[in-house]
Amino acid sequence: MKQKTKTITIDGIDKKILRALTTDARTPILEIARNVGISGAAIHQRLKKLEKSKLLDGSKFIINSKVLGYSTLAFVGIYLDKAIDNDDVVRALKRIPEVLECHYTTGNYNIFIKLLSLDNAHLMQLLNNDIQTINGVLRTESLISLDQQIDRQISI
Repeated sequence: MKQKTKTITIDGIDKKILRALTTDARTPILEIARNVGISGAAIHQRLKKLEKSKLLDGSKFIINSKVLGYSTLAFVGIYLDKAIDNDDVVRALKRIPEVLECHYTTGNYNIFIKLLSLDNAHLMQLLNNDIQTINGVLRTESLISLDQQIDRQISI
């Protein structure tokens, strides 16, 4: 069954608002209003419309994990014994706080995760003791990120 993708049309004012907020989510509404040339109330109304349409998906502060001592970022491809084990494996991965993202993928891996660890020894402990011991996990392949070159959202 083909799933229909819902889209929204945004105008130039919406784009200016979104660009301001994706640059700095703490930009005051009144400052955006002055720059865009409409009232603060109009900005609020447009933001409510964008939230209701699901174009905006929350807001968050980003923790600098390096300040907390997490220096090793890895991507781990997980091979499952059987694809039917996917839900159970994902539930177990959710209990590991160092797992930041989890994707069900095509290609070689059944699951692909983004994992943050203190160092290589911590990564090895997570792989050997936490991930590879999950029922249904056949084996893993790891890629360590040396440096993140691009970090952005979709362009508006």
